[in-house]
Amino acid sequence: MIGRLLPGVEHLQNVHPVFVHYPIGLLTAAALFYVAAWLLRRDGLATAGFWMLIAGTAAGAAAIGTGLYAEKGVMVARSVRAALLEQHETLMLTTGALAVLACAWAIIQRPFPRRFRPLFIALLLAMLAVMIKGADDGARMVYDYNAGGDACGQPIEFEK
Repeated sequence: MIGRLLPGVEHLQNVHPVFVHYPIGLLTAAALFYVAAWLLRRDGLATAGFWMLIAGTAAGAAAIGTGLYAEKGVMVARSVRAALLEQHETLMLTTGALAVLACAWAIIQRPFPRRFRPLFIALLLAMLAVMIKGADDGARMVYDYNAGGDACGQPIEFEK
């Protein structure tokens, strides 16, 4: 059934890649909306950022959960596991913790903390920096070290 709806999923070793892009997009958009709201003094932008932060944090939980579940089955050399996978895991768990912290702060002082606003923005930007480095490590595992399990043979030719 899934293969009929999502034929690309059949080639995956695990479902983690299906979930990872949502928190990246949503948390990035949340931070951008909050920064714009702060600079332009437009609370409507903060409301959009608030909902993206909540959705991105929830999506991040799904990405972290599927990543932790998939970890044992990732077939990479021990050196790659030590240099990239463990760092990727640490960075993405840190991203999740920072997202939960920012989300809780935003919920308590909904939608945009009035006190310590620059600190809230700094928290979001730190979360993005950690997430970007962690995502890069994940991408390197897939594209540099074939952690995706050779889902795409080379050369790639289109089949209908």
